[in-house]
Amino acid sequence: MTDKKLAWTTAVLLTALIMNGAADAQERVIPPRVLPAPADVSPQIQGLAGLPVPENYNVLPKTAEEWKARQNASQASGTKTATDMAARLHVKVSAKTMGGVPVFDILPETVAPENRDRLLIHVHPGCYVLGGGPAATVEAILMASFGQFHVVSVDYRMPPAAYFPAALDDVVAVWKAALKTHKPSQMAVFGSSAGGALTLGMVLRARELKLPLPSAIGPGTPMADLTGVGDSFATNAMIDNVLVARDGICEPAARFYANGHDLKNPLLSPVYGNFKGFPPAILTTGTRDLLLSNTVRVHRKLREAGVDAQLQVFEAMSHAQYIRDDTAPETREVFQEIAAFFDRHLAR
Repeated sequence: MTDKKLAWTTAVLLTALIMNGAADAQERVIPPRVLPAPADVSPQIQGLAGLPVPENYNVLPKTAEEWKARQNASQASGTKTATDMAARLHVKVSAKTMGGVPVFDILPETVAPENRDRLLIHVHPGCYVLGGGPAATVEAILMASFGQFHVVSVDYRMPPAAYFPAALDDVVAVWKAALKTHKPSQMAVFGSSAGGALTLGMVLRARELKLPLPSAIGPGTPMADLTGVGDSFATNAMIDNVLVARDGICEPAARFYANGHDLKNPLLSPVYGNFKGFPPAILTTGTRDLLLSNTVRVHRKLREAGVDAQLQVFEAMSHAQYIRDDTAPETREVFQEIAAFFDRHLAR
């Protein structure tokens, strides 16, 4: 074989090896490893990070009645958490209706002078199925206390009582009612997980309806893509000790809410929506969050659309663990960051 033929043959073989390697590199097998306790976070977050994955994380309800039973248990537990937290943080919670939708009016002991004419609308987490009733108020209580804001938390309808787009319709109805008493320049909308996706969906829907938009939004670790796209669905599977993995309860719960609708519909998976003209947004997630990629992708899409968007990522936190312990300094930091962002963008 001549040198030229040898060089050509070698080049072909190397190209084939590189191409095969590239194909193989599309998937990687990660060996088992131990996750050490994070050394540079508070003892409270160390404790949360060290919790094991729930043994029944992928034991899912099979009927509407079983979903309802799971819902009732979640509401009972969450209601106790909210009641205890409100007492510790000196926050007053009262039930009322806005736009025909049940809500909770949440007032801290002291509303900051700059916030006296402002209002925050809160949309609770819970995978579209869990966390209703007084349990809906946990995140809103934290925001009211640490941010010194008046907050209204939307107790939106959930399956099996009502399906998509009932939750979104309720959030929009509350927004319409709030516009009768407050200027949009003085209001923001926020919420985590399903509440984060509903916050984004509410802006998309309000824009369709030609309603004034809030002056800022705070979608925390949003369930922004129900189609399963996102690197952290793989990288943080079994590391996140809240959602755990895609076969945990949250994604099936969201599909239960979707009730057969296209999961790529931007009102269900907002990352596929058009973010042009969105209000300034602050997004929150953690390094162990199963929805880290959802949050990052939404942030990049907002930035690409020219939106003023801020991303805060907290060390060692799994999904929305910033609402799990009101004594953790990181929890206070999360909500004070959001409050400062809102302060910069809301009129007084």
